[in-house]
Amino acid sequence: MSARVDVDGTTAALPTGGPGALGAPWSSGVRRRPDGEVEVAGVGAGDLAAEHGTPAYVLDEADFRARARAYRGAFEAAFEQIGTGVDVYYAGKALLTVAVARWATQEGLGVDTASGGELAVALRAGVPGAAIGLHGNNKSDGEVLAALDAGVGRIIVDSLVEIERVGDLAASRGVVAPVMVRVTTGVHAGGHEYISTAHEDQKFGLSVTPGPDGGTSPALGALEAVVARPELELLGIHSHIGSQILDPSGFEAAARVVLQLRADLAERTGVLVEEVDLGGGYGIAYLPADEALEPAPVARDVAAAVAAVCSELGTPLPRFSIEPGRAVVGPAGMTLYTVGTVKPVTVSPAGGGSSDAEPFTRLYVSVDGGMSDNIRPALYGADYHAEVVGRLSDAAPVLARVVGKHCESGDIVVHEVLLPGDVRAGDLLAVAATGAYGRSMASNYNALTRPPVVAVAEGDSRVLVRRETVEDLLALDQG
Repeated sequence: MSARVDVDGTTAALPTGGPGALGAPWSSGVRRRPDGEVEVAGVGAGDLAAEHGTPAYVLDEADFRARARAYRGAFEAAFEQIGTGVDVYYAGKALLTVAVARWATQEGLGVDTASGGELAVALRAGVPGAAIGLHGNNKSDGEVLAALDAGVGRIIVDSLVEIERVGDLAASRGVVAPVMVRVTTGVHAGGHEYISTAHEDQKFGLSVTPGPDGGTSPALGALEAVVARPELELLGIHSHIGSQILDPSGFEAAARVVLQLRADLAERTGVLVEEVDLGGGYGIAYLPADEALEPAPVARDVAAAVAAVCSELGTPLPRFSIEPGRAVVGPAGMTLYTVGTVKPVTVSPAGGGSSDAEPFTRLYVSVDGGMSDNIRPALYGADYHAEVVGRLSDAAPVLARVVGKHCESGDIVVHEVLLPGDVRAGDLLAVAATGAYGRSMASNYNALTRPPVVAVAEGDSRVLVRRETVEDLLALDQG
């Protein structure tokens, strides 16, 4: 990555927040005051709600920056030990605003984009083109041309058709396009099936497995096709195995497959690519009992594995790159809601009348947002943690389900959580670790407007993305 920004004070440890911090899954700047109100980076939940309204996405800027430094520092140190370098790209699909892109760049990260829109945000933020990557399994001509015109450092091609398209468009501009080829390694990792991206039966990448005739694999054929096009510069090979990965052995297995493919290409063509990208997907804590991946041990394990494989293959080490997104922004964010309806519901045990289990009561706590600001619980069954953050309560905890205000029974924000038994309308409730994919996947279902993104730092808050209004929605409707 030629447009790196070096930052002093690099660290390899994730932020913990120190004395008084609530700890995982909250950001390091979240604390509960003696009166029970929760604050973020010195700003109380009540003040945030009064100034910005609810629902609102709240980002702890210092926490984001510290996590970016931790990943950069850990991987740079580990790969320096084995005699090679590494670049860290922030995966913008997790959450990309102009300010967030600037934070990532200021902390020495590049920015990985997955669409023309994300590319435009990164460019608006002043991210140098050379520090940007463009992903996507179905890039339009316009997106590719925008990337070429911006001088992006890497276009990750995803199919043989796209290789031809990017080559032709580069020729039309009179430039050489820097490309990586995305491959599917067959390594399965991640939480839900929909976020595991390296198995064969899905839309991304080209398989390293030979076809039914036993000939050249699609991945090797694609690499050879890039080498044959003078309008394309083959930077390297890209792999991404999934999301919310909590077992680092998947990265090591995928690296072995990719490095073998690199050696096979060199044997067939004489071209030894200079870079290998191992993607992202590093898991975070969503519940108090969860343990997130720490970047330092993961970096050491992956570095040791790739060094061993290259030694076995007799090939020099390439430069590496990684793409954390959720791991940087997920824990830095929370969503602040106001409680509306609270309703106890008697739940019959599973299995009907033959069951010995007794019916139980679950408290349904409705908030002023829902699946339009966080679709992940409905889409993936994702788990989150919530707490009442505006006051202290001595009431005994009760089993609760936090739900939204949409016309869907699946409109669940938190499937199961213990909340104070006196939770009531008007209470402020926060859901932790929503920095990744909440805003990015938000919608206007039921014509709800999307919440603002509010950054908090050193006792002050500011709006990064304003709240949508009904007038915004009507302005799009041409009648």
